[in-house]
Amino acid sequence: MKRLLELLRNKYFLAVVAFAVWMMFFDKNDMLSQYEYRAEVNKLQQEKDFYTKETASVKKDLKELDSNLNTVEKFAREKYFMKKDNEDVFVIVKDEEKN
Repeated sequence: MKRLLELLRNKYFLAVVAFAVWMMFFDKNDMLSQYEYRAEVNKLQQEKDFYTKETASVKKDLKELDSNLNTVEKFAREKYFMKKDNEDVFVIVKDEEKN
């Protein structure tokens, strides 16, 4: 107990504790802010990965359309539901069952 009182009376120990508390809770870069920044970075990284995959998919489709003109009609029918004048198009949408 006496040792604890001596430690609490030490001005250097008190300065270090005050500095640590200030940096952890009151500074503009406190622990809560760092956690929020890290969560935002993870979210942005996931978005970046998603858009990178989408860009690769679109580039693949573009290369396929540029190389083969027969695929243009197929692409227009599947992606944009285009049809010829004398045709009817039926779109079937599957409902996903919720468990």
